Amino acid sequence: MSGFSGSYDPADVTFLLKPVTLAATDVAAKERAIQSGARHYSEMIAPETVPDAAYLALYHAALQRNGLRLASDIAALAAHLAARADGREMVIASLARAGTPIGVLLLRTLRAHGVAAAHYSISIIRDRGIDRAALAHIARRHDPADVVFVDGWTGKGAIARELRRSLADRPFGFAPTLAVVADPAGVADIAATSDDYLIASGLLNGIVSGLVSRSILSDAVVGPGDFHACVTYPEYAAADQSRAFVDALAPMAALAQPRPIGEHDAARATLRAASGALVAQMLDAIGSEDANRVKPGIAEATRALLRRMPERLFVRDPQDADVAHLIHLAEQGGVPVERLAADCRYRAVTIIRSLGRDRVAA
Repeated sequence: MSGFSGSYDPADVTFLLKPVTLAATDVAAKERAIQSGARHYSEMIAPETVPDAAYLALYHAALQRNGLRLASDIAALAAHLAARADGREMVIASLARAGTPIGVLLLRTLRAHGVAAAHYSISIIRDRGIDRAALAHIARRHDPADVVFVDGWTGKGAIARELRRSLADRPFGFAPTLAVVADPAGVADIAATSDDYLIASGLLNGIVSGLVSRSILSDAVVGPGDFHACVTYPEYAAADQSRAFVDALAPMAALAQPRPIGEHDAARATLRAASGALVAQMLDAIGSEDANRVKPGIAEATRALLRRMPERLFVRDPQDADVAHLIHLAEQGGVPVERLAADCRYRAVTIIRSLGRDRVAA
Protein backbone atom coordinates (compact mmCIF):
# COMPACT_ATOMS: atom_id res chain seq x y z
CA MET A 1 0.00 0.00 0.00
CA SER A 2 1.50 3.28 -1.09
CA GLY A 3 -1.37 5.78 -1.19
CA PHE A 4 -2.56 8.06 -3.98
CA SER A 5 -3.21 11.78 -4.53
CA GLY A 6 -6.78 11.88 -5.80
CA SER A 7 -7.25 14.89 -8.07
CA TYR A 8 -4.56 16.90 -6.24
CA ASP A 9 -1.02 17.42 -7.42
CA PRO A 10 0.92 14.40 -6.07
CA ALA A 11 3.28 16.86 -4.37
CA ASP A 12 0.41 18.19 -2.27
CA VAL A 13 -0.89 15.10 -0.48
CA THR A 14 -0.76 11.33 -0.20
CA PHE A 15 -4.08 9.77 0.75
CA LEU A 16 -3.42 6.74 2.93
CA LEU A 17 -6.76 5.22 1.97
CA LYS A 18 -7.74 2.15 -0.04
CA PRO A 19 -9.91 3.02 -3.09
CA VAL A 20 -12.73 0.51 -3.41
CA THR A 21 -15.99 0.03 -5.24
CA LEU A 22 -18.96 0.29 -2.90
CA ALA A 23 -22.57 0.90 -3.89
CA ALA A 24 -24.04 4.03 -2.35
CA THR A 25 -26.76 3.56 0.25
CA ASP A 26 -29.90 5.66 -0.06
CA VAL A 27 -29.96 8.36 2.63
CA ALA A 28 -33.20 7.13 4.18
CA ALA A 29 -32.00 3.51 4.25
CA LYS A 30 -28.66 4.62 5.67
CA GLU A 31 -30.39 6.61 8.41
CA ARG A 32 -32.60 3.67 9.34
CA ALA A 33 -29.60 1.34 9.54
CA ILE A 34 -27.66 3.77 11.73
CA GLN A 35 -30.52 4.60 14.06
CA SER A 36 -31.56 0.97 14.48
CA GLY A 37 -28.01 0.03 15.37
CA ALA A 38 -27.93 -2.44 12.47
CA ARG A 39 -24.86 -0.85 10.89
CA HIS A 40 -22.21 1.69 11.79
CA TYR A 41 -22.21 4.87 9.71
CA SER A 42 -18.68 4.13 8.48
CA GLU A 43 -19.84 0.96 6.73
CA MET A 44 -21.96 2.90 4.23
CA ILE A 45 -21.61 5.80 1.84
CA ALA A 46 -24.46 8.10 0.87
CA PRO A 47 -24.81 9.12 -2.78
CA GLU A 48 -22.86 12.22 -3.83
CA THR A 49 -23.85 14.44 -6.71
CA VAL A 50 -22.63 17.70 -8.20
CA PRO A 51 -24.42 20.64 -6.57
CA ASP A 52 -26.75 22.77 -8.64
CA ALA A 53 -25.63 26.07 -10.16
CA ALA A 54 -27.24 28.15 -7.41
CA TYR A 55 -25.41 26.25 -4.68
CA LEU A 56 -22.09 26.41 -6.52
CA ALA A 57 -22.59 30.16 -6.84
CA LEU A 58 -22.95 30.33 -3.05
CA TYR A 59 -19.69 28.38 -2.71
CA HIS A 60 -17.83 30.78 -5.01
CA ALA A 61 -19.30 33.76 -3.16
CA ALA A 62 -18.14 32.31 0.15
CA LEU A 63 -14.64 31.73 -1.24
CA GLN A 64 -14.52 35.31 -2.47
CA ARG A 65 -15.94 36.75 0.76
CA ASN A 66 -13.93 34.74 3.29
CA GLY A 67 -10.90 33.65 1.29
CA LEU A 68 -8.58 36.32 2.63
CA ARG A 69 -9.58 35.51 6.20
CA LEU A 70 -8.93 31.81 5.68
CA ALA A 71 -5.58 32.56 4.03
CA SER A 72 -4.63 34.70 7.04
CA ASP A 73 -5.63 31.89 9.41
CA ILE A 74 -3.61 29.37 7.39
CA ALA A 75 -0.58 31.69 7.54
CA ALA A 76 -0.95 31.95 11.33
CA LEU A 77 -1.24 28.18 11.73
CA ALA A 78 1.72 27.56 9.41
CA ALA A 79 3.92 30.00 11.32
CA HIS A 80 2.95 28.37 14.61
CA LEU A 81 3.70 24.89 13.27
CA ALA A 82 7.02 26.06 11.82
CA ALA A 83 8.02 27.40 15.22
CA ARG A 84 7.07 24.07 16.81
CA ALA A 85 9.15 22.22 14.23
CA ASP A 86 12.19 24.35 15.13
CA GLY A 87 14.10 23.39 12.02
CA ARG A 88 12.86 19.80 11.86
CA GLU A 89 10.53 18.40 9.23
CA MET A 90 6.84 19.23 9.73
CA VAL A 91 4.61 16.24 8.99
CA ILE A 92 0.91 16.98 8.52
CA ALA A 93 -1.56 14.14 8.99
CA SER A 94 -4.84 15.64 7.86
CA LEU A 95 -8.03 13.91 8.90
CA ALA A 96 -9.88 12.78 5.79
CA ARG A 97 -11.65 14.39 4.33
CA ALA A 98 -12.49 17.83 5.72
CA GLY A 99 -8.91 18.25 6.87
CA THR A 100 -7.42 17.51 3.46
CA PRO A 101 -7.80 20.91 1.74
CA ILE A 102 -6.55 22.61 4.91
CA GLY A 103 -3.58 20.25 5.02
CA VAL A 104 -2.69 21.08 1.42
CA LEU A 105 -2.82 24.80 2.18
CA LEU A 106 -0.63 24.38 5.26
CA LEU A 107 1.87 22.27 3.32
CA ARG A 108 2.18 24.84 0.55
CA THR A 109 2.50 27.71 3.03
CA LEU A 110 5.18 25.94 5.06
CA ARG A 111 7.16 25.11 1.93
CA ALA A 112 6.79 28.69 0.66
CA HIS A 113 8.66 29.76 3.80
CA GLY A 114 11.38 27.16 3.41
CA VAL A 115 10.09 24.64 5.94
CA ALA A 116 10.56 20.97 5.04
CA ALA A 117 7.09 19.43 5.17
CA ALA A 118 5.14 16.33 4.17
CA HIS A 119 1.38 15.77 4.05
CA TYR A 120 -0.66 12.59 4.40
CA SER A 121 -4.43 12.35 4.66
CA ILE A 122 -5.65 9.54 6.91
CA SER A 123 -8.91 8.19 8.25
CA ILE A 124 -10.34 8.55 11.72
CA ILE A 125 -13.83 7.26 12.49
CA ARG A 126 -15.91 8.02 15.54
CA ASP A 127 -16.23 4.94 17.79
CA ARG A 128 -13.86 2.98 15.53
CA GLY A 129 -10.66 4.97 15.92
CA ILE A 130 -7.79 6.14 13.78
CA ASP A 131 -6.30 4.06 10.96
CA ARG A 132 -3.32 2.32 12.56
CA ALA A 133 -2.14 0.94 9.23
CA ALA A 134 -1.81 4.54 8.06
CA LEU A 135 0.04 5.48 11.26
CA ALA A 136 2.45 2.60 10.72
CA HIS A 137 3.05 3.79 7.14
CA ILE A 138 3.92 7.28 8.36
CA ALA A 139 6.06 5.99 11.24
CA ARG A 140 8.21 4.01 8.79
CA ARG A 141 9.02 7.21 6.91
CA HIS A 142 9.03 9.98 9.53
CA ASP A 143 9.56 10.59 13.22
CA PRO A 144 6.10 10.46 14.86
CA ALA A 145 7.25 13.31 17.12
CA ASP A 146 7.19 15.56 14.03
CA VAL A 147 3.53 14.81 13.21
CA VAL A 148 0.58 17.10 13.87
CA PHE A 149 -2.99 16.08 13.06
CA VAL A 150 -4.99 18.64 11.10
CA ASP A 151 -8.71 19.20 10.59
CA GLY A 152 -10.71 22.10 9.28
CA TRP A 153 -12.87 22.89 12.31
CA THR A 154 -14.52 21.47 15.39
CA GLY A 155 -18.25 20.94 15.91
CA LYS A 156 -18.98 19.34 19.28
CA GLY A 157 -15.49 17.87 19.52
CA ALA A 158 -16.27 14.21 18.75
CA ILE A 159 -13.28 13.75 16.43
CA ALA A 160 -10.90 15.49 18.86
CA ARG A 161 -12.03 13.10 21.58
CA GLU A 162 -11.69 10.12 19.23
CA LEU A 163 -8.17 11.21 18.34
CA ARG A 164 -7.17 11.36 22.00
CA ARG A 165 -8.83 8.04 22.76
CA SER A 166 -7.23 6.35 19.74
CA LEU A 167 -3.76 7.61 20.63
CA ALA A 168 -4.00 7.17 24.39
CA ASP A 169 -1.45 4.35 24.23
CA ARG A 170 0.84 6.47 21.99
CA PRO A 171 1.06 3.93 19.11
CA PHE A 172 4.45 4.21 17.36
CA GLY A 173 5.05 7.33 19.49
CA PHE A 174 2.28 9.52 18.03
CA ALA A 175 0.84 12.24 20.27
CA PRO A 176 -2.77 13.45 19.72
CA THR A 177 -1.89 17.05 18.83
CA LEU A 178 -4.79 18.53 16.84
CA ALA A 179 -4.56 21.76 14.85
CA VAL A 180 -7.61 23.32 13.21
CA VAL A 181 -8.56 26.60 11.59
CA ALA A 182 -11.71 27.19 13.67
CA ASP A 183 -12.32 25.72 17.12
CA PRO A 184 -15.66 26.93 18.48
CA ALA A 185 -15.87 23.78 20.64
CA GLY A 186 -12.62 24.56 22.46
CA VAL A 187 -11.20 21.06 22.00
CA ALA A 188 -8.25 21.54 19.61
CA ASP A 189 -4.68 22.00 20.82
CA ILE A 190 -3.90 24.64 18.20
CA ALA A 191 -6.39 26.89 16.43
CA ALA A 192 -6.30 30.10 14.45
CA THR A 193 -9.70 31.21 15.76
CA SER A 194 -12.64 30.12 17.89
CA ASP A 195 -15.12 31.84 15.58
CA ASP A 196 -17.66 29.67 13.77
CA TYR A 197 -17.13 31.25 10.35
CA LEU A 198 -17.74 29.84 6.90
CA ILE A 199 -14.71 28.02 5.49
CA ALA A 200 -15.68 27.65 1.85
CA SER A 201 -14.46 24.06 1.52
CA GLY A 202 -17.04 23.13 4.15
CA LEU A 203 -19.83 23.75 1.61
CA LEU A 204 -18.80 20.91 -0.67
CA ASN A 205 -18.05 17.20 -0.43
CA GLY A 206 -15.76 15.21 -2.72
CA ILE A 207 -15.42 17.89 -5.37
CA VAL A 208 -13.33 20.01 -3.01
CA SER A 209 -11.47 17.11 -1.40
CA GLY A 210 -9.63 15.46 -4.27
CA LEU A 211 -12.68 13.59 -5.61
CA VAL A 212 -12.47 11.28 -2.60
CA SER A 213 -15.31 10.10 -0.38
CA ARG A 214 -15.59 10.06 3.38
CA SER A 215 -13.58 7.14 4.74
CA ILE A 216 -15.13 3.67 5.00
CA LEU A 217 -14.47 0.89 7.51
CA SER A 218 -16.27 -2.29 6.57
CA ASP A 219 -15.07 -5.88 6.70
CA ALA A 220 -16.45 -6.25 3.19
CA VAL A 221 -13.75 -3.98 1.74
CA VAL A 222 -11.09 -3.52 4.46
CA GLY A 223 -8.97 -6.53 5.34
CA PRO A 224 -6.28 -7.00 8.01
CA GLY A 225 -3.44 -4.54 7.46
CA ASP A 226 -5.37 -2.50 4.88
CA PHE A 227 -5.84 1.23 5.07
CA HIS A 228 -9.38 2.35 5.74
CA ALA A 229 -11.24 2.55 2.44
CA CYS A 230 -12.79 5.26 0.27
CA VAL A 231 -14.67 5.67 -2.97
CA THR A 232 -13.35 8.00 -5.66
CA TYR A 233 -15.41 10.14 -8.02
CA PRO A 234 -13.55 10.53 -11.34
CA GLU A 235 -16.92 10.99 -13.03
CA TYR A 236 -17.14 14.43 -11.38
CA ALA A 237 -13.78 15.66 -12.69
CA ALA A 238 -15.41 18.41 -14.77
CA ALA A 239 -16.93 19.92 -11.61
CA ASP A 240 -13.87 19.42 -9.40
CA GLN A 241 -12.89 22.44 -7.29
CA SER A 242 -10.07 20.76 -5.34
CA ARG A 243 -7.07 22.30 -7.07
CA ALA A 244 -8.83 25.59 -7.78
CA PHE A 245 -9.59 26.03 -4.06
CA VAL A 246 -5.99 25.61 -2.93
CA ASP A 247 -4.59 27.45 -5.96
CA ALA A 248 -6.73 30.48 -5.08
CA LEU A 249 -5.76 30.59 -1.41
CA ALA A 250 -2.17 29.31 -1.19
CA PRO A 251 -0.57 32.42 -2.76
CA MET A 252 -2.50 34.67 -0.36
CA ALA A 253 -1.47 32.54 2.61
CA ALA A 254 2.18 32.61 1.53
CA LEU A 255 2.12 36.43 1.34
CA ALA A 256 0.08 37.06 4.49
CA GLN A 257 1.84 38.49 7.54
CA PRO A 258 1.29 35.75 10.10
CA ARG A 259 -0.10 36.87 13.44
CA PRO A 260 0.92 35.00 16.57
CA ILE A 261 -1.49 32.45 17.97
CA GLY A 262 -1.29 30.61 21.23
CA GLU A 263 -2.54 27.14 21.99
CA HIS A 264 -5.59 28.97 23.39
CA ASP A 265 -5.60 26.98 26.62
CA ALA A 266 -7.00 29.93 28.56
CA ALA A 267 -10.14 30.11 26.42
CA ARG A 268 -10.72 26.40 25.91
CA ALA A 269 -12.62 25.74 29.13
CA THR A 270 -15.03 28.60 28.44
CA LEU A 271 -15.54 27.44 24.86
CA ARG A 272 -16.17 23.85 25.93
CA ALA A 273 -18.69 24.97 28.54
CA ALA A 274 -20.56 27.10 26.00
CA SER A 275 -20.59 24.25 23.48
CA GLY A 276 -21.89 21.80 26.06
CA ALA A 277 -24.57 24.23 27.17
CA LEU A 278 -25.72 24.74 23.59
CA VAL A 279 -25.99 20.99 22.98
CA ALA A 280 -27.91 20.54 26.25
CA GLN A 281 -30.27 23.36 25.26
CA MET A 282 -30.88 21.80 21.85
CA LEU A 283 -31.54 18.38 23.37
CA ASP A 284 -34.04 19.91 25.76
CA ALA A 285 -35.75 21.68 22.86
CA ILE A 286 -36.16 18.45 20.86
CA GLY A 287 -36.87 16.22 23.86
CA SER A 288 -33.92 13.91 23.25
CA GLU A 289 -30.94 12.56 25.17
CA ASP A 290 -28.92 11.72 22.05
CA ALA A 291 -26.27 14.38 21.57
CA ASN A 292 -25.36 12.88 18.20
CA ARG A 293 -28.55 14.31 16.75
CA VAL A 294 -27.18 17.82 17.33
CA LYS A 295 -24.73 19.10 14.70
CA PRO A 296 -23.44 22.53 15.73
CA GLY A 297 -21.33 24.84 13.61
CA ILE A 298 -21.72 26.00 10.02
CA ALA A 299 -19.72 23.17 8.47
CA GLU A 300 -21.24 20.36 10.53
CA ALA A 301 -24.72 21.78 9.95
CA THR A 302 -23.93 21.76 6.22
CA ARG A 303 -22.81 18.14 6.21
CA ALA A 304 -25.93 17.08 8.06
CA LEU A 305 -28.12 18.80 5.48
CA LEU A 306 -26.17 17.27 2.60
CA ARG A 307 -25.75 13.71 3.89
CA ARG A 308 -28.32 13.01 6.57
CA MET A 309 -32.06 13.34 7.22
CA PRO A 310 -32.40 16.73 8.93
CA GLU A 311 -35.35 17.60 11.15
CA ARG A 312 -34.71 21.33 11.40
CA LEU A 313 -32.08 23.99 11.01
CA PHE A 314 -31.28 26.68 13.55
CA VAL A 315 -29.39 29.83 12.52
CA ARG A 316 -28.29 32.81 14.59
CA ASP A 317 -29.14 35.33 11.87
CA PRO A 318 -31.06 34.35 8.71
CA GLN A 319 -29.58 37.40 6.93
CA ASP A 320 -26.00 36.29 7.64
CA ALA A 321 -24.26 35.62 4.30
CA ASP A 322 -22.31 32.76 5.90
CA VAL A 323 -25.51 30.74 6.38
CA ALA A 324 -27.08 31.54 2.99
CA HIS A 325 -26.16 28.12 1.64
CA LEU A 326 -27.79 26.47 4.65
CA ILE A 327 -31.01 28.38 4.04
CA HIS A 328 -30.81 27.29 0.39
CA LEU A 329 -30.42 23.62 1.34
CA ALA A 330 -33.18 23.83 3.94
CA GLU A 331 -35.58 25.38 1.45
CA GLN A 332 -34.75 22.70 -1.10
CA GLY A 333 -35.39 19.95 1.43
CA GLY A 334 -38.43 21.47 3.12
CA VAL A 335 -36.53 21.73 6.41
CA PRO A 336 -37.92 24.27 8.91
CA VAL A 337 -35.56 27.09 9.91
CA GLU A 338 -35.58 28.52 13.44
CA ARG A 339 -33.52 31.12 15.30
CA LEU A 340 -30.64 30.64 17.70
CA ALA A 341 -30.02 33.12 20.49
CA ALA A 342 -28.17 36.23 19.32
CA ASP A 343 -25.29 35.52 21.71
CA CYS A 344 -24.82 31.87 20.64
CA ARG A 345 -21.19 31.05 19.79
CA TYR A 346 -22.38 28.92 16.88
CA ARG A 347 -23.98 30.50 13.85
CA ALA A 348 -25.89 27.37 12.84
CA VAL A 349 -27.05 24.01 14.18
CA THR A 350 -28.75 21.17 12.31
CA ILE A 351 -30.89 18.65 14.16
CA ILE A 352 -31.00 15.10 12.76
CA ARG A 353 -34.45 13.59 12.43
CA SER A 354 -35.27 10.74 14.80
CA LEU A 355 -36.71 7.66 13.11
CA GLY A 356 -38.11 6.27 16.32
CA ARG A 357 -35.06 5.10 18.22
CA ASP A 358 -32.87 7.66 19.98
CA ARG A 359 -29.60 6.32 18.65
CA VAL A 360 -27.74 8.16 15.91
CA ALA A 361 -24.05 8.04 15.01
CA ALA A 362 -22.01 11.03 13.91
